[in-house]
Amino acid sequence: MLSKLFLLQSCMIFLFIFSGPLKAQTQQTFTGWSAAFFTYKINPRFSIHFDGQARSTDQLKDIQSFIIRPGLNYHIKNNMIASLGYAYIGNQRNISAIHGWVPEHRIWEQFIINQKFTVLNRPFTLQHRFRLEQRFMGQPIVEQNELVTDRYDFAQRLRYFTRAIVPVSETTSFTDGAFIALQNEIFAHIQNAPNGKLFDQNRAYLALGWRVNPKFDIEAGYMNQYSLGRNNKTVNNIIQVAAYLRL
Repeated sequence: MLSKLFLLQSCMIFLFIFSGPLKAQTQQTFTGWSAAFFTYKINPRFSIHFDGQARSTDQLKDIQSFIIRPGLNYHIKNNMIASLGYAYIGNQRNISAIHGWVPEHRIWEQFIINQKFTVLNRPFTLQHRFRLEQRFMGQPIVEQNELVTDRYDFAQRLRYFTRAIVPVSETTSFTDGAFIALQNEIFAHIQNAPNGKLFDQNRAYLALGWRVNPKFDIEAGYMNQYSLGRNNKTVNNIIQVAAYLRL
């Protein structure tokens, strides 16, 4: 079942990359994202998750948003993890030529399943992540020439993420060396959709990485983010650099 979901998402990667830009009222942007993902094992059952991200505005001119996302993981089995966490997102907004940062608070729950295969004499890892988010999105107004948060709108969103890692060289145990990462994530609104639609966005990503040791990976790649707004569509072409630390 999960392998079929991965094949479905692989097809969706091509659907969103190649069909999105051809439709009318589609805006094209170019941004840069950086991310660091950290996991610290407390004991055989529990670990701490943390990720921090920074994202630029169009043409890499400024910082558009940043994310701070801590969480607690419960390891049900060697390949199954349930998590609960919080996220703070700061978004730069501009209203009537007044710039400022607008907050969004999230509570999130997720379930991860990891699978391992052998493909072309290489260990192939496949991760499935189901994440539910309760979003409290700040709504800004201008007050005394400053942006202030007037209220918070509530919404819920479901995300399904798939990520595959394949070593470049043949190996029986992948502890270091180059790898290719392929991932896709689809977002769906399930309550109070900001754009008034079920579909929110899709993120397709291809990267080349290096496993420094079994606990540390670094990678760089291209992400295609297709977002559906209330009255328009956006294709965001993203260069992303990411690091993964597992202790």
